[in-house]
Amino acid sequence: QVQLVESGGGLAQAGGSLRLSCAVSGRLFTIYSMGWFRQAPGKEREDVAVFNWNGGSKSYADPVKGRFTISRDNAKTTVYLQMNSLKPEDTAVYYCNINLPTGLMEGQGTQVTVSS
Repeated sequence: QVQLVESGGGLAQAGGSLRLSCAVSGRLFTIYSMGWFRQAPGKEREDVAVFNWNGGSKSYADPVKGRFTISRDNAKTTVYLQMNSLKPEDTAVYYCNINLPTGLMEGQGTQVTVSS
């Protein structure tokens, strides 16, 4: 059974940084991509960043381009989201997701709060 465990959320001041981690475990044969999305209270879900597993290409939502970086470890079992120059509008619950041949899975979410 595939599991995603997120960590690294918390409180940061505007202009600060946080790094989120998402560790994947279980029987994995093929991963299409892993990524992060966020959801703030009263707002729609917003995809933040995607890492395409085989080619290694990355994509970002416009609001985070140049500030956030998605990466993975060499063992390809953990994906990270480095968030720099944080803004209050980045406040949300951040979720990791994984795209498998069996479909999409997501983690439990981790709260990120940015104070002004």
